Amino acid sequence: MAKVVVGMTMSLDGFVSDRSGDVTPLYPNFESLRESEQLQDVIGATGAVVMVRRSYEMGNGDFTGYEFQVPIFVVTHQAPSAPAKGKNAELSFSFVTEGVARAIELAKTAAGSRDVTVVGGPDVIQQALELGLADEVHIDLRALLLGDGLRLFERSNQTSEELELYDVSQSPGVTHLRYRAAPRT
Repeated sequence: MAKVVVGMTMSLDGFVSDRSGDVTPLYPNFESLRESEQLQDVIGATGAVVMVRRSYEMGNGDFTGYEFQVPIFVVTHQAPSAPAKGKNAELSFSFVTEGVARAIELAKTAAGSRDVTVVGGPDVIQQALELGLADEVHIDLRALLLGDGLRLFERSNQTSEELELYDVSQSPGVTHLRYRAAPRT
């Protein structure tokens, strides 16, 4: 059964973008990241991706050469009018207007025995955790203080949840933290 993995790169002070919404400071060398063992492991284990509309729009609708060549489920209020570029036999897009839970359900079916990777957007990650849909939380902690911006965990309705740390590794400037989420009963 597919496991659902949520996570993002975060600054030491808890931000996933700076005050203007820019994520560039967190990814100073994106090409090195693409070639890293950590990302290659995630890509190899992923059978489907769930992302939010803003993450989709960051690609300007062009996913030619996108690292995840799997079915992608975009959580949105409305599908875009123009089709995404870069679709192929492995990479497809479905726009899900019924919410995060439905997107994850569809992604799990598409992923088969491989993982569902949830990318981009603290809101979708927090919803997956709140709904008990996330099996693992992956935080890539960048050795950087942004001082202000968008926090990964900052919801008033977030309940207390203890996670089990199962792996810590490092690459230049980043500590990779891997947690198991507590099963919901």
